[in-house]
Amino acid sequence: MTATPLYCAEPARRDHAQQLAARFALPLLTQRPTDGYWLELGPERLELLTSGKHGAVYAEFVEGAAKHRREQGGGRGQPVAKAIGLKGAKELPRVVDATAGLGGDSFVLATLGCQVTLLERSPVAAALLFDALERARWHPDTMDIAARMTLVHADARSWLAAQAELPAAQRPEVVFVDPMFPDTDKKSAAAKKGMQAFQQVIGDDLDSSELLAAAIAAATVRVVVKRPQRGAAIAGVKPSVVLDGKSTRFDLYVIKALRPQG
Repeated sequence: MTATPLYCAEPARRDHAQQLAARFALPLLTQRPTDGYWLELGPERLELLTSGKHGAVYAEFVEGAAKHRREQGGGRGQPVAKAIGLKGAKELPRVVDATAGLGGDSFVLATLGCQVTLLERSPVAAALLFDALERARWHPDTMDIAARMTLVHADARSWLAAQAELPAAQRPEVVFVDPMFPDTDKKSAAAKKGMQAFQQVIGDDLDSSELLAAAIAAATVRVVVKRPQRGAAIAGVKPSVVLDGKSTRFDLYVIKALRPQG
């Protein structure tokens, strides 16, 4: 896949654009493209743009939906919190989000107090996350939350394989996986043109079975897979528990059941 380029639209942020380009191996342009997809650094944030009709795609932890979930989200009663095992937990687990994307679920878990490692192999998604985390670290409402979020630009399969070799006390208790599959729902696709463009650039996670196996080998308590309500489970290991929701569900793989401790 051709690398997505970066264009700096704000001259005062040229140095920052150069740092992003170097960190995530992004070709740095001197002119705004007229077609295709590109990252654009403006005065406020980094965005994924295209010459098509959809709006900008960006990661955001301070305003908008993130602010609403931070203030009105429902605490540990939220479905993702229940799936991770936060309801009634005395100690919060160390969580690895193996497919961080734009970081929405990671942000919720960090808001609830978890230390979260965000793994993202796509340089585009990683750059958008990096930009959002930088902004969140400077804002008084989110700086404490952002301090609990650590971004790692790496392939989750190899990163988790390395974790599996560590002593149990150093490994993540929970690995969260939200794989990106081809969207076959035409109504859904039409309603989410921005995310459709994001998926076009990021690509589908066609190696989900390998990722699940690596997650199960690394986690010490459970692996949680987020799926569309009617989506197929990841091929391979059968879930220990399934938590159904309105539009999504969570397939839980309980480590003690899968890997009895002898």
